[in-house]
Amino acid sequence: MRIAILIVALALLAYDAAGLRKGPSASTSIAASAAPFHPSSTNAPRVDFDSQVKPILQSKCMPCHFSGGKMYESLPFDRPETIRKLGAKLFTRIHDENHRRVINDFLAQEP
Repeated sequence: MRIAILIVALALLAYDAAGLRKGPSASTSIAASAAPFHPSSTNAPRVDFDSQVKPILQSKCMPCHFSGGKMYESLPFDRPETIRKLGAKLFTRIHDENHRRVINDFLAQEP
């Protein structure tokens, strides 16, 4: 009798795994009942331009884009509005993923 129950159970599992069963499976219904997690931008700490973004830019873009540099007049990187205006174009020289994440977080937040 136990063998018959085991065979039926395995057949049901195979049938469910093959996607032939109509309606949600147990794993699907559990996942569907759980609310998806969406991080709230209000809970995320703000990225500070002067203490977090500017040092990254100074390490990669100095001296040209800072005071006295040849590109400072047209693209001053010590001003947050310039960075917001350029957006992802900054990443031509910034390849470190952590630095990119900080800058992307800065760009995503409200001014």
